[in-house]
Amino acid sequence: MLKGKTALVTGSTSGIGLGVAEALARQGANIVLNGFGDTDEPKRLVAEAGRAHGVTVIHHGADMSRPADIADMMDTAAKVSGRVDVLVNNAGIQHVALVEDFPVEKWDAIIAINLTSAFHTTRLALPAMKAANWGRVINIASTHGLVASAQKSAYVAAKHGIVGFTKAAALEAATTGVTVNAICPGWVLTPLVQKQIDARAEKDGKSQDEAKRDLLGEKQPSLQFTTPEELGGLAVFLCSPAANNVRGVAWQVDGGWTAQ
Repeated sequence: MLKGKTALVTGSTSGIGLGVAEALARQGANIVLNGFGDTDEPKRLVAEAGRAHGVTVIHHGADMSRPADIADMMDTAAKVSGRVDVLVNNAGIQHVALVEDFPVEKWDAIIAINLTSAFHTTRLALPAMKAANWGRVINIASTHGLVASAQKSAYVAAKHGIVGFTKAAALEAATTGVTVNAICPGWVLTPLVQKQIDARAEKDGKSQDEAKRDLLGEKQPSLQFTTPEELGGLAVFLCSPAANNVRGVAWQVDGGWTAQ
């Protein structure tokens, strides 16, 4: 479905971003990965996912808090096959603290990476998408883009901002072949969430399974984690012709969290 197109997925060396990149590669998209840490294994996994289509897989190590890095990444990505056709804004960080104790530098970093970076990538991708009359912008928001949790003020603010940004950008592109949508996962077992589980298990003296069950039981009625593969499948749907008129949505994949 995406043969010959290029997909850029930020924050894609692990977790949700990697799962989405693999799903898009299986549809034939050339993939531009972004993120820190090991890059060889993510590139291998994505290349394997797209092997049947001979996809190109590259990595760009842009720091998503730096507009100049983002501009260079977008320019590099556009050269893979002409332009960025599918943009998935997934990069994100987290910090937990009361508002009065929240470090200012942590607030600034979360807003820059979780929210402002999506503005920069989108503003740079849209002109070519509109000129081609086809494009997909998929913002990985969060259940926390719709509801809040204590001690996550910066993350909640950024993710609410992503949902609002999604709606505004979708309206601006409404008469074109470019769609802009958000995916709002609940608990996904990513390295970021695993750290929370580890901390909970150590603090409460519980096993990993008990800590996972306690974490899910507080918010997610299904008592099961959403998987990166499931989110990748939804991203593929949003790129399909069936989603041509899906615009400005904030699509919950949260096991019933926001249904309560």
